[in-house]
This record gives sequence, C-alpha cells and structure tokens, in this order.
Amino acid sequence: MQLFFNVSAIFSARVLLMGIKGCGIKRTVQFDLLKKILNQKIKVVNIIVIVPQQLIGKTVLFLACSVDTMKNLLGKTLGLLFMTFLVVDQLPAQETATSTSSTFDVFQNADSSAARFTLFFETPNRYSENSAYDWLEVVNQYLNSAQRSNDSTEMARYGLMQSRLYHDLGEYDRSLAIAKEIYQRDEKLDADLKAVLLELMDDVYGKLGLYTEQIEIRKEEKDLGLTDNIAFYDIYSNLGLYRKAMEDYIDYAKKTLDEKNYYQVAAHKNTVGTYLRLDKSIPTALTRFKEARSYSDLNMIDVTKVKTEKEIIEGKLLNAEILGNIGKCYVELQQYEDAIPNLETSLETLEEYGKGTFSSEIIENRLAIAECYLQLNDLEKATDYLSDNLTTKKLDNLINKNRLLSLYYSKTSDYENSAFYLRRIIRIKDSINANESELRTQQLAAVMDEEKKNTKKIMDAQKEDIERQRSEMIAQDERTNIVLISLVFTLLLFSGLVYAYLRSIKNQRLIAEQKHIIENSLIEKDSLLKEIHHRVKNNLQMVSSLLSLQTKNTRSKAAIEALEEGKSRVKAMALIHQKLYQNDDLSVIEMQGYIESLINSVQSVYKKGGHNINITIDAEGVELDIDRAIPFGLILNELVSNSFKYAFPLDDENGKIYIHLRKIGDKEGYFEYTDNGVGLPDDTDERANSSMGIRLMNRLANQLQTKLNVDNTKEGVRFWFNFV
Repeated sequence: MQLFFNVSAIFSARVLLMGIKGCGIKRTVQFDLLKKILNQKIKVVNIIVIVPQQLIGKTVLFLACSVDTMKNLLGKTLGLLFMTFLVVDQLPAQETATSTSSTFDVFQNADSSAARFTLFFETPNRYSENSAYDWLEVVNQYLNSAQRSNDSTEMARYGLMQSRLYHDLGEYDRSLAIAKEIYQRDEKLDADLKAVLLELMDDVYGKLGLYTEQIEIRKEEKDLGLTDNIAFYDIYSNLGLYRKAMEDYIDYAKKTLDEKNYYQVAAHKNTVGTYLRLDKSIPTALTRFKEARSYSDLNMIDVTKVKTEKEIIEGKLLNAEILGNIGKCYVELQQYEDAIPNLETSLETLEEYGKGTFSSEIIENRLAIAECYLQLNDLEKATDYLSDNLTTKKLDNLINKNRLLSLYYSKTSDYENSAFYLRRIIRIKDSINANESELRTQQLAAVMDEEKKNTKKIMDAQKEDIERQRSEMIAQDERTNIVLISLVFTLLLFSGLVYAYLRSIKNQRLIAEQKHIIENSLIEKDSLLKEIHHRVKNNLQMVSSLLSLQTKNTRSKAAIEALEEGKSRVKAMALIHQKLYQNDDLSVIEMQGYIESLINSVQSVYKKGGHNINITIDAEGVELDIDRAIPFGLILNELVSNSFKYAFPLDDENGKIYIHLRKIGDKEGYFEYTDNGVGLPDDTDERANSSMGIRLMNRLANQLQTKLNVDNTKEGVRFWFNFV
C-alpha cells in the first residue's frame, strides 16, 4: 500500500523532534538535523513513501491504546517519514524532482507583452539560470518586433525591460538614456507603466548623483498620486550628511512602520544602522545591526505567514546585507577575525541571489574581506578577493581598493607599486575636490530649497486647517447662540427659581465647552510654535554645516577663523531655539542649562584650548525670554571664545572663568563675566572701533538697553552690566 506526501523543509520543531526521537537517533545528531532543517538546507521535494501494511495496522491499533503507546507509535511513524525524507533528499535531482521550465523559458513562451512585463519585474533572482545578457538579447528582439509594428505600448514595456537590464548590469548612462526616451516619447502611459518608469529613473538618477533631476522625478510621483510625500534622506546620505539623513529617515518611516512586520522592522533598523556606521558611530551602529539581524531571523522562521518566493529571496538578501554591515563594523573596530565569517556569509548569499546584477554591496564586502586578511597578514587569501577584475563604479570603493592595493604592495616590500596606488588615490581625491565640490554645494542648496518649499506647504496646510477649524468654531458659536436665545425665551415662561437654575446649568456647560476649545487651541498653538522653533534650529544647523563645508574649501587662515566665529554665533542662536522647543514653557529659557550647552559648543570649536580651564556658572533659577536670551547668548559666546583664544596662551591648568547671572527683583537683572587670564591689552580702547567682537558686544548690549562695562584687573578681566 502506498501513501503520497508533500514534505516541506519547514516543520514545527516540536513535531520534528518527536519524529527524530522515534528513530532512536542520538541527541547530538538530533540537534544537528534540526538545525539543518531550520536553516532550510534541505530542498522541498515530492516523494513517495511506501508504508508497510503492518505499520497501517499499527496505526489503526494505536487508536485503542493508552496515551503512552500512542506517543511511541506516532514518534516511530514520524521518524520513518523523516528518515525517508532525508534519504530522498540525498538522491540525484533527476530521481526526486520533476523537471520544470526555467523563468527564461516561461518568459519566451508567454502569449503577450503584458505577461512578459509582469513576469520580468515580479520574478526575483531572474538571472540565476540565464545571464542578464541572455535576457537582453531576447528583449531586444521583442523590442525590434514592436518597433516594426509601431505598437507604442509594447515598445514602452520592452523599453522599460531593456532599461532595467542595463541598470542591473551597472550601465546606468545607457539605462537612463532609454528611460528618458520613453519618458519624452510616451506622454500617455498607463499608471502602472508610468510608476515603473518613474521609479527606475529615480533609481538611476540617484546612482549617477543627479539629485536635482531626482527631486523633479519625485515631485512628479507625488503629483500623480504615486507617493504621499517627498523624502530626501537618501540624497542627504549621498551628499555625506548622514545624521540629517538618519533624522529625516526616522521621521519619514515612523508613519508607515508596522512593528508586527518583522521584515519592515529589520529593514528599518538596518537603514538606521547604516547611517550611524557612515557617520562613524560604530558601536551604536553595531547594536542596531544586531537588532536588525534578530528581526530578520524572526522573519525567516515565521511560519504563521505564508511567504511568496519573492518575499523569501528579499528576506535572504536583507539578512545578507545586515551580516555584511555587521562585518564592516567589526572591521572598523579592528576585530578582523569576527568580521570575516559575517562578510563571507553575506557575500555568498548576495552572489547567489543577486546573480547577474551589479551590486556595490558585493564590492564593499570583497574589499572588507581583503582588508581583514591583509591586516591578519594572510596575503594569499587577500589576493583572492583583491583582484584586478574587481571593478567598481563608486569613487569611495575605488579609493578603498587603491588603498588596499597600496597596503598589499607595502607588506610585500614592493614600495614602487605601493607609491603608485597612493598617487592614484591622491589624483582621484584631487579630481573630486576640483569637480564635485561646487556641484555638491549646488545640489545641497537645491535639496534644502525643495525641503523648505515642502515645509512651507505643510505649514500652509496647517494654517488652512486651523482657519477652517476657526470658521467651524465661529459657526458653532453662532448656532449655540441661537439655541441659547431660544432657550432664554422658553425659560421666561417658568418661575424665576427654575429659570435661574436652568440658566446656571447652561452657562456652566457653555463655559466648559469654551474652556475645552481654548485649551485645545492653546495645545495646537504650542505644538506649532515648537515645530517652528525646531525647524529654525534645524535651518541654523544647516547654515552651520554650510559654513563648515566652506571652511574645508578655504585656505586663508583669516577667512577660516572668521567662518568659525560665524559658525559659533549661529550655534549660539540655534541653542536658543533648541531650548525653547524642548521646554514646556515656550515663553522663557532656563539660562543655567543654556549656558552649559553654549560652553560645550564653544569648547568643541576650540579643541586645542578650553579643556583645562575651570568654568563656574552661577545662573540657577534665572529665566529669560527669547528677545533677551539671543543677544545675551551672543555676548557670552564672544566672551568665552575670546577667553579660549587669548586669555590663556600657555594653556594654564589654573585658568578660571566665572559666569554670574541673577535677577534683581522682578524686572532687573545683573550679569558678570570674569577670567584670570592675561587680561586685555593696553590699546583696547583703540582697538574697540576695529574689533568685530567688541563692536558686536556693544551693539548687543544696546539691544538689552544697557552698556557693557569692562574692568582690566591685575589677574584677568571683568565684564559686567545691568539689564532690564
């Protein structure tokens, strides 16, 4: 008698364990077999299990047996099925699996261009059996046929497939040229083709670094309703602003992130970790990647959700990317032996499931493995990964490859070749500095301008919503007033006591409703103000970043100092807005915390000084509004900066700075700043008219309706003033 079973590689672990125990296998072997199955190393096959007549009899018999006997018989039955499954798995493929047509054959046998288009874009790992060049040859034939018949829809479908194939081969210029031709030629594409075209152009523009054009494509996607909002975090990352990219990504992703979707959570944590790794926050990034790996493993073993082949492959590729990132973190931490297994596993999976597709991730992993073996002085293995045919199209990878080649030749004492690759790195960097600095600045300005427009649109929409709510409230008030008037005339018919009682109840309810409305309005107002201060702080930080970029491209020492001073002043103002939106009370700023933050900011600018100086701050309990806090913060910024630059030229460890701020009564205040440095020079009064810092402090003091007083003492200098 024969029974037919369709055995899957994914079983419940509890049932499998019963089956293995039923065969009498040793415990150590049991766990090895379970591990092999849960890692999905055994293929899914259709098998025929021949069950003896005696076992059928036992199966019927065990229904009448005790519970223990039932368990033993069930275990033996499952054990027989399991062992048969393992044996069948080791048989040749032609004996266990039926022959199936490849995706490439199905593609050619499809009866329409629409079917081929769907199959092409929905099939994962389509290059596993036939290379991208095989696909390209066939697609070109179909495209020529569509051009001869002048079928615009078929031409668009095959043209998009052709563009995607060139993209997968890394020929982004050709891919973009084809996509742009379709974009300009076919203005009336249906929604599905238009979505694929715009997504492809977005991807190619990003690969080529054409971010302005990429923004325009995303604006068109939004206009067509293909996306709800435009995000710029990937562009910020490509421009090197990794922290800004991470903040924007988290803000964008939290709207759609499903905590119950393990794949989404794993991808989210992997992206955040990538931005942290690029920002050189390696330990924090490694923590995020390990969390991502845990969620990725949960996604792969989650049997409660039926996954398609595409979802399974996407899960494996995500897991490989996470392992690669973990390995790169270990490389940054110089833990090379821990990095190698993660990188090699990642590389193996990426090459298996991304076969035929150009991937910078594969290049980065190969370079990282090569660096590990070089640092471990295993030069033979390093050369296996660091070969001349390791082509890359990203400048960062090209620089890294040349650096590793230089290191390799240095370790082999071939200093001539080592110097050759070092010179090549210098030429590449010089070319980048010469050609891309101005372009990247322009692109960053374009992205910021577009983000400002989006912010303005959001704020305008919020204002319109507030105005609409206000109109509704007015209309509601008018209706309420009409009701109240009607009630008043009705209540006049009743006695004075009943009238007074009912009127009192109505008035109390009206007051409660109005109070509730007012409270909601105040909450919305506070939220808007916090958002405004937050965005102002972000814009000021962006100005500071632009000044930093300009500093890197400036050779004049005086200009660099001026830019650094400007950046310090901008940070002082940004701190004001940061403190405001972090406070519950938006009208005042707690000065003790603000001064401490400002001191830390100034110390970060003057890294060589200020760290051996004892700074005392006495401003506990003092609060100022923004009109007084901004000029006060700029004055203090100038004073602390001058102390760090000039007061302690010998970096004296006995240096002291004392900052005192207090309120006198409810309106007046007193500020005092002293240091025990070298004091002011004798010609301070003559320099006052030419010094930017002194003139700025005097003007800021005028804003506070006071005068800045200076006492040049024997042991340093003292600045003080009263303010209203």
